[in-house]
Amino acid sequence: MNGAGRSPLKVLPRNAAIGAVGGFIAIAILAVLTDFTPEVWIMAPFGASCVLAFGVWDAPLSQPRNIIGGHVVSTLTGLTLYHLFGKGTLIMAIGVGLAIGLMMLTRTTHPPAGADPLVVIMAGSGWSFLFAPVLIGAVVIVLVALLVNNLDNKRRYPTFWL
Repeated sequence: MNGAGRSPLKVLPRNAAIGAVGGFIAIAILAVLTDFTPEVWIMAPFGASCVLAFGVWDAPLSQPRNIIGGHVVSTLTGLTLYHLFGKGTLIMAIGVGLAIGLMMLTRTTHPPAGADPLVVIMAGSGWSFLFAPVLIGAVVIVLVALLVNNLDNKRRYPTFWL
């Protein structure tokens, strides 16, 4: 439990700057959409998705399949449970556990998406939440990640699609 050694993470100031800019752009686009449409396009898990997409862009759980698929699978899980069983702390626990299992089985594991069932169930979301903000928001994050991450010739994003 003492741990061994030091953190293996190595961070270059250039990568930190690119990560900050990428996260800003992605959330700013969603904020503008929120201001100019009747939908709320920002949800907390998207902030965490930006950390992965721009901070550790080359990690397996940061790839487009995982960002988009993870959010869709987890949100669909939360919506299904909410519409079948309603709100409740036990339903939220089942939602998170089931979402983790389903993301793993579909190879779309994306840690921020694990919170989606909580968001859906606590808010009492309708089925349209799956498309706006979740699907479209996740696609916006991936599109910004494709542009921003590939502006630096030392980054390659994505490392895989499927």
